[in-house]
Amino acid sequence: MGQERLTGSDEDPRVTELRAAVSRLRRELAGLRVEFPDRGIAEDELAALDAMAVSGRPEIPRLRRSLLLVAGAIGSVSALAPRLREVRIAVDLFGESPDH
Repeated sequence: MGQERLTGSDEDPRVTELRAAVSRLRRELAGLRVEFPDRGIAEDELAALDAMAVSGRPEIPRLRRSLLLVAGAIGSVSALAPRLREVRIAVDLFGESPDH
């Protein structure tokens, strides 16, 4: 896909971007004082996205599923929209899975 490794690092730059985007959204969500029914789902799926990124070889279908669950859980919280968009962009860096 033309992505280059970071100098002095074996980490895929797409993984680096995903980890950073997920981290920013998790911080914003943690700082949000508003409670909403699906907050736990969002937190669980963000943790799953982070774990996939840490593994270094995330499964694209699972990334997309988690993204959809996070978006569904926090989509109505406008304060989180910019960070959610960053996560979506980071997931999109992985493109389609080879079997699609």
